[in-house]
Amino acid sequence: MRVTENTNYETIRHSIHRSKERMENLQLQSASLKKLNQPSDDPVGASKILELRTDKMNNDQFQMNSKLAESFLSNTEVALEDLTEIIMRAKEIALSQASSASSSDDTRQGVAEEMTQLFNQAVSVANCRVGERYLLGGYKTQKPPVDLEGNYLGDDGQMMVEIAGGVFLSLNIPGNEVFNTNPHLEKSGYGMIFQRGESELGEIENVNLFDELQDCRIGLLTGDLEAIRNSLERFDQLYSKIVATRSKLGSRINGLKSTNQAIERHNMTNAALSSAIEDADMAQVVSELGKEEAVFRSALASSKKLIQPTLLDFLR
Repeated sequence: MRVTENTNYETIRHSIHRSKERMENLQLQSASLKKLNQPSDDPVGASKILELRTDKMNNDQFQMNSKLAESFLSNTEVALEDLTEIIMRAKEIALSQASSASSSDDTRQGVAEEMTQLFNQAVSVANCRVGERYLLGGYKTQKPPVDLEGNYLGDDGQMMVEIAGGVFLSLNIPGNEVFNTNPHLEKSGYGMIFQRGESELGEIENVNLFDELQDCRIGLLTGDLEAIRNSLERFDQLYSKIVATRSKLGSRINGLKSTNQAIERHNMTNAALSSAIEDADMAQVVSELGKEEAVFRSALASSKKLIQPTLLDFLR
């Protein structure tokens, strides 16, 4: 087989080109600290990296949703705590004025003013909000859910937010479930209160927070001891309902925190996997770069011997 000068030149050019290409790739890895700089470097790895990044973006959005939900639920829990204290104080007033032996018309007239203040305070707490959104109005978050007379103007909507893949959480509790012991009751045409779909045997009384505060205030003003005594049990019912609602909120917050912790662990696992696929081993890169530089210098030195001498080399 005859080896021509062109063959020698092509061999030398090809070997030097490959060596420089490998050096360039190693230098790029050294500068970027990544061994996967373009999809052609590792198509399968690049596909996995894109999948992991998409998962990370989704998890970041879930965590933002969780922070919003936690803000709503935490502020709602504070509002329910304030309502609990209002109910406890109202019960203390009713208990102290429930008998003629421990109270008089003058004392009842005096504490009736405090009952009015408790009512106004309850309305203020019911209209709590985060930013421009009211917490206890259901879907109606742009207007106060309770007016000055204690009438509920919201609805029973629950705003759901996705806190993990396929996991949804309600970030609010409608006010009608907070201010009533049995919110799904309605008055019949005979003035009695029945649960929807039940007969007279299923009669259940609904106690409304604002109505009860007003009724107790009127009982104090009129000296109606029977009405004041009856309010004690109703305040207990309201207290129990709000405590149960606070327990529900606490369960949601705990579930929210557990989900956040699971997402953080998932992100850490994904970050470790992404680093294993994408990040370069700098010790290996530096070592390979030194070796390739030696190969490149060797290729340049050997090329001098491969090219045949010319007449001019002998005339020097």
